[in-house]
Amino acid sequence: MNTTTRNVLAVLAGVVAGSVLNMGLINVGPSIIPLPEGADVSTMEGLSESMELFTPKNFVFPYLAHALGTLFGAFVAAKLAASRHMALALGVGVFFLIGGIMAASMLGGPLWFNVLDLASAYVPMGFIGGTLARGKASRPA
Repeated sequence: MNTTTRNVLAVLAGVVAGSVLNMGLINVGPSIIPLPEGADVSTMEGLSESMELFTPKNFVFPYLAHALGTLFGAFVAAKLAASRHMALALGVGVFFLIGGIMAASMLGGPLWFNVLDLASAYVPMGFIGGTLARGKASRPA
């Protein structure tokens, strides 16, 4: 398999793996931290309207989903890549950042959460995922 094909497949695998983890955490979150009374998260409109009912604890799992999903996706992409491991890991981070920006613009939500989420859950986690994928062998002594 040539390098370009392998790298494209690595990014696709990273995006899919990160998305699966993200959605798993989003779906599990309300069973661990219950939603506020009257919150309807079954539609985007309901979720957007319910944002004002959320307390900071209701944003723990969305943040974890975004950060850990990106971290895992970037790690997978960097591990599977034939070359440019860090660039591909950061590419996964940017992909998820674009999704985060779109979600923040559609859903609103508190400014503090949007700033925290967009600033720390995507590109930095892509970098960390790429770094972790390098392993000990390629780190300078």
